[in-house]
Amino acid sequence: MEKIAYFNQPNCYKLTNGTVEVIVTTDIGPRILRYSFLNEENILAELPATVTKTAFGDWHAYGGHRLWLAPEAMPRSYSPDGKPLEFKIEGKYSIRLMPAVEPETGIQKEMLITLDPTGTGVHVNMELTNHGLWAVDVAPWGITIMNGGGMTIIPQEPYISHNDKVEPARPMVLWHYTDLNDTRWKVSNKYIQLKTDEAQMAPQKVGVLNKQGWAAYSRNKTLFVKRFPCNDGLVYPDYGCNNETYTSGDFMEIETLAPIKHLENGESTEYSEHWFLFKNVDIGATETELDETINPLIQQTL
Repeated sequence: MEKIAYFNQPNCYKLTNGTVEVIVTTDIGPRILRYSFLNEENILAELPATVTKTAFGDWHAYGGHRLWLAPEAMPRSYSPDGKPLEFKIEGKYSIRLMPAVEPETGIQKEMLITLDPTGTGVHVNMELTNHGLWAVDVAPWGITIMNGGGMTIIPQEPYISHNDKVEPARPMVLWHYTDLNDTRWKVSNKYIQLKTDEAQMAPQKVGVLNKQGWAAYSRNKTLFVKRFPCNDGLVYPDYGCNNETYTSGDFMEIETLAPIKHLENGESTEYSEHWFLFKNVDIGATETELDETINPLIQQTL
């Protein structure tokens, strides 16, 4: 672990195991700014100064990976996170980021980032604690902004004949602005795919209850895979979604959500993602080519 300056943030820490590197900042956040093969292109986005005006003040996008509160609400979800935070180095490959309690929401966020000693794996544990005067119903929401020019890949549920099963497989949730006729979408039997297009600024979003437990992003033959849990018996935000993706122009988010939990004062809720990177992955142009390429890699993340 090495202290460095990165992305105009003077107090960052780089974790590396010789294969991949992860950079977090203690100046804002909690945020993960970079995830890449060693000295290669960042799979995460590094955004210019993009400001959203809220009743709480200016909220900056920055890029990278962040922890939010679900369900989304304005201004609650947009509590500014531009101040320095406490942190704790927990061994050679692990750092805990601990911002102050949000005065607007009474919620304290915490993120523990742990790099696997070998390989490309990164564990991202996210926790919310209620320090407010009233109980809240809330879920941790991990939002990863990807470097533009790529495509999100979300698995469909396995095909089962109507003769063998008549119950529904899972929810698929649309937003008021979702247009499945948009050329950035490709919905097939095995996958939902959404690509960025800097010429198309109209936002697109979809959410699902992803029981397969993974989603991916392909860019320049680098494949990012995010694994996450699913408990079909619990209540998830947004009509039952634990996985969402959003694009606008060159902007892409891969989002995961934990189940909603009722938190009294002092109570916490947490969940984890596990990230992976793969090199020289050609996903092809057809569903068959994608399936043959990605399935063996997904098996490696189990």
